[in-house]
Amino acid sequence: MAFVIVRDLIKKELITAEDRNELTDRVAKVIEADLKKEEELEEEVKELLLQYSEKMRKENVDYGEMFRKIKTMLAKERGIIL
Repeated sequence: MAFVIVRDLIKKELITAEDRNELTDRVAKVIEADLKKEEELEEEVKELLLQYSEKMRKENVDYGEMFRKIKTMLAKERGIIL
């Protein structure tokens, strides 16, 4: 993914790079860090929903919908771009 991003940006002349491989590695690290943040956020949302699972079941709340809402809310609060 990082290779494609760097390749396309260079091809469109939006950036230049003295060392394309180094730039690709840096982009890959940024992507990996963002994915890790999102995974951690998802785990936190799962834990929160687990705490309220009985109440959600009783009130017939859709797990998937609630997961998305909470994840979006927490991401916005923390400045995480999804």
